[in-house]
Amino acid sequence: MAGGGFSAAGGSHFEAKITPIVIISCIMAATGGLMFGYDVGVSGGVTAMPDFLKKFFPVVYRKSQEGVGLDSNYCKYDNQGLQLFTSSLYLAGLTATFFASFTTRTYGRRPTMMIAGFFFIVGVILNAAAQDLAMLIIGRISLGVGVGFANQAVPLFLSEIAPTRIRGGLNILFQLNVTLGILFANLVNYGTSKIKGGWGWRLSLGLAGIPAGLLTLGALFVVETPNSLIERGHLEKGKAVLRRIRGTDKIEPEYLELVEASRIAKAVKHPFRNLLMRRNRPQLIIAVALQIFQQFTGINAIMFYAPVLFDTVGFGSDAALYSAVITGAVNVVSTLVSIYSVDKVGRRILLLEAGVQMFISQVVIAIILGIKVKDHSESLSHGFAIFVVVLVCTYVAAFAWSWGPLGWLIPSETFPLETRSAGQSVTVCVNLLFTFVIAQAFLSMLCHLKYGIFLFFSGWVLIMSLFVVFLVPETKNIPIEEMTDRVWKQHWLWKRFMDYSVDEENGTNGHPATKNGHANGFDPSSQL
Repeated sequence: MAGGGFSAAGGSHFEAKITPIVIISCIMAATGGLMFGYDVGVSGGVTAMPDFLKKFFPVVYRKSQEGVGLDSNYCKYDNQGLQLFTSSLYLAGLTATFFASFTTRTYGRRPTMMIAGFFFIVGVILNAAAQDLAMLIIGRISLGVGVGFANQAVPLFLSEIAPTRIRGGLNILFQLNVTLGILFANLVNYGTSKIKGGWGWRLSLGLAGIPAGLLTLGALFVVETPNSLIERGHLEKGKAVLRRIRGTDKIEPEYLELVEASRIAKAVKHPFRNLLMRRNRPQLIIAVALQIFQQFTGINAIMFYAPVLFDTVGFGSDAALYSAVITGAVNVVSTLVSIYSVDKVGRRILLLEAGVQMFISQVVIAIILGIKVKDHSESLSHGFAIFVVVLVCTYVAAFAWSWGPLGWLIPSETFPLETRSAGQSVTVCVNLLFTFVIAQAFLSMLCHLKYGIFLFFSGWVLIMSLFVVFLVPETKNIPIEEMTDRVWKQHWLWKRFMDYSVDEENGTNGHPATKNGHANGFDPSSQL
């Protein structure tokens, strides 16, 4: 009966309606992305506000006001303390993701989102009320813990609750909310920078309470995923939720596959150790590489510091914030393009097209800044300034329909259930580690590399595009539990890592003795 259920499923043909509960649950859960995006966007605008700098970073304030002497256009914001304000969030998120992996696996996706909401709210209160740098940094650390928990739970939740045929689009809701959060932050910063009396930055940081509240409320009302319920032994409850979210009684094939995946997962006592086994290496390599590459596109450098960057190249503070709003809007619209196209054209096409677009944009920006912006007093003419904004928007658009959402989508849909929570934890951890590195280093890199910073990032875009060409397989419209047979075993390189199985349904089909002509073919150490 079980075998018939699996074959009848035929892969992507599990019966599922797009039910209101799926849409509502996904929208609510994706507000975790809204919070993340707001925190990314708000820090760059706030650090460009004179009143904020005067209170917390007086040295930077004096340098930005004077703009003379040894401090060049590129170096006036170079300050480790200022960079720590931005990057401390990601360092805290990096640490929190290990705890989040445990809560996600042991207590479920929903409680993990509630924990994220709690830390977000605490961080918002501390930041908005900050009286000194220590209070400001502690608030950012609390927000970072929230980011670690949210980024662990939300992509998993979205991948598991969505029907296969629209899994890509629904998962990208997380990234869409990140972009909406950045746009919202840019608009808020543009408005609060006009407030007289020096408290506009408090309002900017305090309004993060809106997405924080939405996430916490959302977590109270969403349903737990069937995968999580079944994994924790609540079989009947998992079946009931599956019936509810699929909108049909014909759920037996999908339910049986989830139970089987859960049985295999339970046999794994050490998911992190299992993650390092040979058969899990392709997913791990791709997940880690995508996170590193995502940061080395240079996107977060631009998003964190867009107002500072535009001010640095001579736009003036108002124009800088305005330009950041424009790039934020482009980010949102382009993510919508991704939602529409990811399950139609596939993941690889989007990544490769964007690679070309991002590479060209960055090289041309470097050429313009290299010729037109010298070290000290010179700034861009009006025409060239607009052209740089257009090029930055072209670059942001490409990222937003490719590396942005797919960096989260591909890892969340490729790990098998037994290593999914651990795999997501590693994904978030690597992402936050390299986000921290870029956030902490960017202003110093801008000072030392000057316009060459864009050439540095464009070189990475070239490398990552080649990585996609050779090593990233297509995963659109393939059920999560069938990735091994339909993706990894078909790939020219990764199939070599799938040449054994300790759990084939037939003793002969895939029995270790029949693989590679020797009895110990299943031993990972024998095939390294």
